[in-house]
Amino acid sequence: MAVSNCREAGKFDLACVQEEEENMDFDIPLLPGSPRRLSPRAVARGGQGPKHGQQNLKVPGPRAPGLPGSSNQDSEQLFGGGSSHSCSVINNYLDANEPVSSEARLSRMHFHDNQRKVDYVLAYHYRKRGAHPSHGSPGHSLAIVSNGETGKEPHAGGPGDIELGPLDSLEEERKEQREEFEHNLMEAGLELEKDLESKSQGSIFVRIHAPWQVLAREAEFLKIKVPTKKMYEIKSEGSIAKKFNEILKRLSSPLKPRVPDHNDNKMKNLSYPFSREKMYLYNIQDKDTFFDNATRSRIVHEILKRTACSRANNTMGINSLIANNIYEAAYPLHDGEYDSPGDDMNDRKLLYQEWARYGVFYKFQPIDLIRKYFGEKIGLYFAWLGLYTSFLIPSSVIGVIVFLYGCATIEEDIPSKEMCDQQNAFTMCPLCDKSCDYWNLSSACGTARASHLFDNPATVFFSIFMALWATMFLENWKRLQMRLGYFWDLTGIEEEQEHSRPEYETRVREKMLKESDKSVVQKLGANTTESEDEDDEDKLTWKDRFPGYLMNFASILFMIALTFSIVFGVIVYRITTAAALSLNKATRSNVRVTVTATAVIINLVVILILDEIYGAVAKWLTKIEVPKTEQTFEERLILKAFLLKFVNAYSPIFYVAFFKGRFVGRPGSYVYVFDGYRMEECAPGGCLMELCIQLSIIMLGKQLIQNNIFEIGVPKLKKLFRKLKDETEPGETDSAHSKHPEQWDLDYSLEPYTGLTPEYMEMIIQFGFVTLFVASFPLAPVFALLNNVIEVRLDAKKFVTELRRPDAVRTKDIGIWFDILSGIGKFSVIINAFVIAVTSDFIPRLVYQYTYSHNGTLHGFVNHTLSFFNVSQLKEGTQPENSQFDREVQFCRTL
Repeated sequence: MAVSNCREAGKFDLACVQEEEENMDFDIPLLPGSPRRLSPRAVARGGQGPKHGQQNLKVPGPRAPGLPGSSNQDSEQLFGGGSSHSCSVINNYLDANEPVSSEARLSRMHFHDNQRKVDYVLAYHYRKRGAHPSHGSPGHSLAIVSNGETGKEPHAGGPGDIELGPLDSLEEERKEQREEFEHNLMEAGLELEKDLESKSQGSIFVRIHAPWQVLAREAEFLKIKVPTKKMYEIKSEGSIAKKFNEILKRLSSPLKPRVPDHNDNKMKNLSYPFSREKMYLYNIQDKDTFFDNATRSRIVHEILKRTACSRANNTMGINSLIANNIYEAAYPLHDGEYDSPGDDMNDRKLLYQEWARYGVFYKFQPIDLIRKYFGEKIGLYFAWLGLYTSFLIPSSVIGVIVFLYGCATIEEDIPSKEMCDQQNAFTMCPLCDKSCDYWNLSSACGTARASHLFDNPATVFFSIFMALWATMFLENWKRLQMRLGYFWDLTGIEEEQEHSRPEYETRVREKMLKESDKSVVQKLGANTTESEDEDDEDKLTWKDRFPGYLMNFASILFMIALTFSIVFGVIVYRITTAAALSLNKATRSNVRVTVTATAVIINLVVILILDEIYGAVAKWLTKIEVPKTEQTFEERLILKAFLLKFVNAYSPIFYVAFFKGRFVGRPGSYVYVFDGYRMEECAPGGCLMELCIQLSIIMLGKQLIQNNIFEIGVPKLKKLFRKLKDETEPGETDSAHSKHPEQWDLDYSLEPYTGLTPEYMEMIIQFGFVTLFVASFPLAPVFALLNNVIEVRLDAKKFVTELRRPDAVRTKDIGIWFDILSGIGKFSVIINAFVIAVTSDFIPRLVYQYTYSHNGTLHGFVNHTLSFFNVSQLKEGTQPENSQFDREVQFCRTL
């Protein structure tokens, strides 16, 4: 009722909702021990003052920056007795002079009263100058902010005195901004707890608890679907399919993780958006556990995102304050420790035991528990990754069969047998000028036989199969996505209104300061609730963004040109190295193998380096575009990063597949890169074998080095560096606190969550390796499967043990990644068709067999594909010097 009337205005007005809350006919009881904020009507009726032993706290309103007489001590001034409209009553607080009992600290997920759950944590670093820390235990210096600022300080002249020195202006300004922001959070109904700044410097954690009335109000506003008392049965039609599913469940029961409610239940609760007017619909047994931890933190995060701070240039939300270094971090807590001794179980520990360990690699993922703990966005990622990995199993089996078919038929391959036959004596033209001699085609026997492993009729079938496989995978993902959307109540989900990014707000403010007078600037700060409905002059136009767009276009073209230049540089390396090695008789026989192997390794190293550079460049280019919302920023970043990394990873492979050997020329009229250096040509068995080597080394190298070693090693190095930094940082330490750290301290030491873009990107690039050039490397799905089995547990361990808990984000699909996957799937059909038509010998062999062969076989195919050249027509100065060939050559053969 409260939110429905306020929503008619088209926006959320906190004052409107709070006013209607006070006029509601029913009263929602608060959690036991939680403080009650007195409404103005209650104060007018004469609200009860504090009991004996309790103190009231004055809550200062936001002061204009730079106003004389404002000091930090004013905001912390305590007074006793009486009630006022500017005061809030603190019902529960912990005396800073009383020791904390062991019973009260059995749970590290609650306030120090052990009753109110910590739903969110804000962290910041403070520094004092001229401070003399007390000799008392800093672990007892606690203050609770509960609809008012904190509580209890030692009296002047006591043994616990803290003499505060003057702070510098920047630190003073940040402190005032934090005080105002926390005051606004309490005005929104949240309850806060924070430690006193009792040291010369250190980190302070602001713990946030959302009471029931705030959870109910925000759940109604956000239209969060919750289960009702009504249940219905999920019926499966078809007796044959039902029996088949039952057999599959029995067979796969050892592979299922031992988590509660993992099996598909036949009964499902009907979900309905939460409404305070229809409380009777919901099965509310305990208001403290009705909303799970992920939902509670999501609600608090929504309040943090829309709470304004006038002192910080009217910035909106916690993200802006973090960007301005007012706060260091904001994160929800993990559900305890994952490796704690004892039988006490929480969701994090359960995920670690049944999902985030390499020892359970053979088990299915507990997708429902992942979604419950991390939210729908991360749940969908792991569901997609699990489906992709499972789909790699049939393609791996077919790929191995195709490879084994090539091994089994290698002795029956007529063209390779003709090439290896010494009696045929095909005398080939020199591979380079002067220093290279004539050579026999039979010397390339090994390359020809190896090419048959990947260039045989079965690879054509495998290419067609993989094209259908990609389509089936995408269709099955759409089906699974809709199924998860049904069970997770994502159907009909509305796009949440996103707030502007801090960088966008800063640019708008700078624009207004340049182009507008002071009255317009004051208009910006007059009503923060109107910031989302900006007028045309209050937002960036295409003229403002044009320099950023121009820089993006020029930079992307430069990066692509840089990639092509490096590929050309590797080509020059291959040509010059081959010419240099041909001069030495000892290395002349292994020229092709040496050049190919070293060039591929150089390509791999360059790709790994440029990948990191392009990732940073894509982020920088997206920032100068100044997108308005985080979703727009993420989509543009993904497109830029994918384009640059796609070109970087596949340009050497495209060169070998479609361009190498096409511009060589002919004897007597060769194409030269530089004076005396001819363009390189394919091996006698064709370029497909070299394409296979290039693809396999780049794919395996990226997976082994970039995806695994970097993901394992870099976080450990960062953690070690942060630990060494904390140990060497000056400041007081609390030995008792370091031995028994709180959960917010443990989570603060973890790496911040930066999004799913890196995880999706590496899998998308791998999907391209599996589908685009699979005709040249049938074993690509096998290596992708082996990598993904490790990748699933590696990502799981990273999310459970090494990262702070992400905010739960509701989304109904994987977004722009599906469009990229669909594009790669369509592109793979074209690429594989060109590989078969241009790079492979499949079509030339068919043409010879059915058009030119006298007996319908491939006998004579090699002689048919080689042309004759009269050596007397070689240009002067290009003939072999000091030829050691065993007979005089009049004609040489060329491809």
